[in-house]
Amino acid sequence: MKRTGEYLVERMSAAERQRADCVEAVLPAIREQAVKVDRSGEFCRSHVGTLGEAGLLGLIVPEAYGGMGGSLRDLAAATFAIGSACPSTALAYFFHCSSASRGLLALDALEAELFSDAEAPAVRRFAEKVLYTMGRDGKWLANFASESVKSERSAITIGTTARPVDGGYLLSGVKSFGCATGVADRYLVTANLEGHSGALGLCTFFVDRDAEGVGEREKWNALGMRGTATHGLVLNDVFVADEDALAVPGALVRCMRMSRGSFVGNQVAALACYAGAAWSVYNAAIGMLGERTFADTGRPLGTSPMHQQLIGEMLVDLESAMLWLRRQLELETSEPPLLEKQKVVQHWRLCKGQVAEHGFRVAMGALKCAGTSGTGFSQPYARALRDTAMALVQAFPAERGRLMAAQIEISEEEQAQFGVAAR
Repeated sequence: MKRTGEYLVERMSAAERQRADCVEAVLPAIREQAVKVDRSGEFCRSHVGTLGEAGLLGLIVPEAYGGMGGSLRDLAAATFAIGSACPSTALAYFFHCSSASRGLLALDALEAELFSDAEAPAVRRFAEKVLYTMGRDGKWLANFASESVKSERSAITIGTTARPVDGGYLLSGVKSFGCATGVADRYLVTANLEGHSGALGLCTFFVDRDAEGVGEREKWNALGMRGTATHGLVLNDVFVADEDALAVPGALVRCMRMSRGSFVGNQVAALACYAGAAWSVYNAAIGMLGERTFADTGRPLGTSPMHQQLIGEMLVDLESAMLWLRRQLELETSEPPLLEKQKVVQHWRLCKGQVAEHGFRVAMGALKCAGTSGTGFSQPYARALRDTAMALVQAFPAERGRLMAAQIEISEEEQAQFGVAAR
């Protein structure tokens, strides 16, 4: 039987299919809670155990660190499949898995000799701690970088500070966004190291969920993707021991150089959550159009010209979203690389907007097909419309992505991440 993830990631290897089977096994439990998650706006905490027992918290962690040894292809297939069941859970799961980049890219940077002999032990220790925590220990990590402060040159400006003290650091600041607030076992927090400016001061710290000085921002009543626990953190002189800090100046920038795509290089899997939602609501609409009939003729609703026009439009939009995603995935995973990094990043800037807009149009078409009976708050059509709407504004609106892609085309310059050039 075809696995859900195979509708996005084609030609899976035998090992990829085995990992996809683990994802397929958890979908019923996740789907069962989807309406409740959306209605309450709360992350379903039992999903941590469900995903952990299946080994999926270590999906893209190498086997040497207790993980499943998957790749970006596995992650995209997983978030697509989980997104078809509960997009909120899929997005929260993606952000957990994205934490692995803090370990994987660091190890790649070490292999590329981007760190000195004096720096290497601390970098390796931190990288392995990230991977062992996710793989061998099966812990849920949350990755906090985003803040409400923005600059003209960067969508994210880090205002959180890390002040050196005896035995470690004191972190203070506010993180406005990061899935699994209050849910994850540990947080990975990006902060500016006192005494350094720009990218060189960006460092990463392990923060315990219940550490003294850690608080949560007020929960917000989101339009869609409501069960992600994205309300963020308040940090007030939170102590982090030296052993839980990667405070090597410039470490984050050097690690970013190792990604194939933009920033951490796995954001395409976040978009797959939204594509999964669009794919799912399309199938729900087709099922409804085939089952429900006109009272006067007894023919299925889907036989009417109006509905067939809507079906055709949804098909075009769904296929467009899937093609953009598959192409981006190919660019970020092919060996040898098909394009230089700058072109991969440019494609990513366009891809985000295209997938978001096409996915939203699929959900809008499904809602039209369902009519007034599909407008209930917990109906799949209404939920999908609200969830896919979040893709239009998350991180970069499509308009911004197209602008940045055009700038790359003209000046061959990528927008600075975190306010600085990360080359």
